[in-house]
Amino acid sequence: MGESGGTEVYFYHLERRTLDDVLPKLLELSLERGWRAAVQAASEERVEALDTLLWTYRDESFLPHGTAGEGRASSQPVYLTAGDENPNAAQVRFLVDGATLADTSPYLRVAYVLDGRDQAAVARAREVWQDAKARGDAVSYWQQDANGRWHQKA
Repeated sequence: MGESGGTEVYFYHLERRTLDDVLPKLLELSLERGWRAAVQAASEERVEALDTLLWTYRDESFLPHGTAGEGRASSQPVYLTAGDENPNAAQVRFLVDGATLADTSPYLRVAYVLDGRDQAAVARAREVWQDAKARGDAVSYWQQDANGRWHQKA
């Protein structure tokens, strides 16, 4: 799938900004590439909060998206879930709030978005990094600078 034969596994390390600040932009970039996206959160409550966020994060626009409860999941450019299903045939999957995914192979890219101030999240990310490398996935680690631009650190 990814260029190296495995999936690209990105780790986005948040320090200065919150998930709610960065996720909409990451999703916009994915859609600009022509990719469908899935966002997997750790709970249904979080899915509902993300659903609201994607309608309201900017006054002049919104990200087209849906959840299982809204129907037409297969036609959604961005699908929000607390499970591991992929009804919209997403090419990129974002994992937030510590959500994990056993099988990355259906995706071109899997992106773990983690709070760098949460030591448990950082420790989990290290384990996921080792597992992804062992599988032969192409792993990379990204941090934001003060201007909000992402830079590859590993």
